[in-house]
Amino acid sequence: MAPGDNEQPFMSHLVELRDRLLRCVMVVLVVMVALLPFANDLYTFIAEPLLKHLPAGTSMIATEVASPFLTPFKLALVLAIFASLPFIFYQIWAFVAPGLYQHERRMVLPLVVSSTFLFYLGMVFAYFVVFPLVFGFFTSTAPEGVAVMTDIARYLDFVLKLFFAFGVAFEVPIATIVLVSMGVTTPEALVAKRPYVIIVAFVVGMLLTPPDVISQTLLALPMWVLFEIGIFFSRAIVRRRDAGGEAPAEAAGTGSGSGAAAAASAPARPEPGVGGMETEADLEAEFDRAQAEQAALEGDAAAPESDDDQRYTRDGLQEELDTQGDDGSGATPGAPDGDRPPKA
Repeated sequence: MAPGDNEQPFMSHLVELRDRLLRCVMVVLVVMVALLPFANDLYTFIAEPLLKHLPAGTSMIATEVASPFLTPFKLALVLAIFASLPFIFYQIWAFVAPGLYQHERRMVLPLVVSSTFLFYLGMVFAYFVVFPLVFGFFTSTAPEGVAVMTDIARYLDFVLKLFFAFGVAFEVPIATIVLVSMGVTTPEALVAKRPYVIIVAFVVGMLLTPPDVISQTLLALPMWVLFEIGIFFSRAIVRRRDAGGEAPAEAAGTGSGSGAAAAASAPARPEPGVGGMETEADLEAEFDRAQAEQAALEGDAAAPESDDDQRYTRDGLQEELDTQGDDGSGATPGAPDGDRPPKA
């Protein structure tokens, strides 16, 4: 079904958007309530990469009165949002699906599944690869006499920022495939812009990660690798689209009975020189004949007027009037002899 079919009023779209947002909120709340009893255990699991690198005899601290309660609560809420991403993406897809073509709908479901998987993969990469390297570096560079005791709220903000940064960075292949599929760019154009993409990856790593070279590099390098993966799959999509380019045309010719009948009843165009089509020599002869006719017409238009024609010009009429006045006949000036009135 093409966009525009079964159009709905604007208010109905707002009502549907409100309903889907409420469903997303309800699912997030349900998941959060299910996670609240395990909030402290979840925080201990999240803090494990830092706790392994803390010096002996030290631990994390809570500098605010409500931090021991609010920090695990916040973690449960954010994890509920992350866990509800498949349902949230589905609601977004269901809202925009009526305005998509059939081939676009076939792409949405794989994109939703792959984007969710890549977001989770980015979080896993951050937890098992980035966190041990970053926290091991930070704790080992502490000055002499400084006890490393990280606040639990500050630590949560730090790791959530890294989770989000790596989750979004791992969506680079999806963005690349979508841009190529929409015709905004081509794999060859992306390859030509590779140096700029690498620079942008390091800039994004600088903005989304803490101010250290390790986390910035660990974010930029995967973005570059994922960019190359996106180009690889984009080329496969382009080859598949080019290979199946003739199929839509054939389907359009046979999709409806009226279209097929009209195509069958239309006369086929003959080849040059066959079936009555004029050859090059015939076309040249026709062109010469047309030029001769045009020259003849122009010659007739330029030829002098005959005596009969001159009789009806203004000078001819005046001369005829003078002649009739001299002989006293009452003939009508300029009229032929057969039309002159009889004498009294």
